[in-house]
Amino acid sequence: MEYVSRVPRPPLDGLIDDLYYLEGAPPYALLTLPPAPSALLIVNLGAPFRIRGGTDIETAEYADGCVVTVPTRAWEFGYPLGTRSVGVHFKPWGLAPFLPMPAAELCDRPVTVEQVWGRPAIVELQDRLATAGGPHEMLTLLEDELMRRLCETAGLGLVRHLSSVIAAASGAVAIGELSGAAGVSSTHLAQRFKELIGVTPKRLARTYRFVDTMFAMDPAGPVDWGDLAGGAGYFDQAHFGHEFRAFTGLTPTQYVEVRRRFLREHPGHVLEGWPIPAD
Repeated sequence: MEYVSRVPRPPLDGLIDDLYYLEGAPPYALLTLPPAPSALLIVNLGAPFRIRGGTDIETAEYADGCVVTVPTRAWEFGYPLGTRSVGVHFKPWGLAPFLPMPAAELCDRPVTVEQVWGRPAIVELQDRLATAGGPHEMLTLLEDELMRRLCETAGLGLVRHLSSVIAAASGAVAIGELSGAAGVSSTHLAQRFKELIGVTPKRLARTYRFVDTMFAMDPAGPVDWGDLAGGAGYFDQAHFGHEFRAFTGLTPTQYVEVRRRFLREHPGHVLEGWPIPAD
């Protein structure tokens, strides 16, 4: 697969980790994506793909693309045989200025781009992207569209600042102390986070800790689960295992086995490192 990405220009760089272009044959027809402290927008330029946002949600088809707020559980993504798309990896708070509804309404419930921006807008954007001269021009078009849609968002400064504190501490923060330092109640803070990110600050902190722990793990070698759990600040290995199953649906050992399968069957693949085979 071809993968091209870059960081957008200010002020979008304070909201977005990267813009990307993806094209080619997927490594697997169905992938599981563990929760991450990130929101996602995909503009699809190929055949429809399929998403299941959680175990209690039916698989749905997405033709124009999708919008995904910070998830609380693993979700499944089904690529067509040949896929082509551009997308945006948002920081947890970064999607809010582009949404016409509270982020909490989309938590674990991906929607089409049409449901967010309207059909005329997404059709027009797809047409411009389809006739672009290549990936870099496509990313510039997407960046320009985001700049045009960028809105002032009440409360974003508070949520952005405290989310950055949570991220810097890899989730190891006392949320009550954060709200006190910010001069707001825990209830107000939770409401703001759910409105702009889709999850509470406590849930975001759990996600950061989980993701940092996963990236600290080397699936190619032996894993000392006790050291890994202790280093991440989990109470004990049982607590770590419970969190792992809650986030992925797998035990830590099962997860490593699936990651090793990906490494073995598709060494050096552009998607290696986060999604895992779902079959």
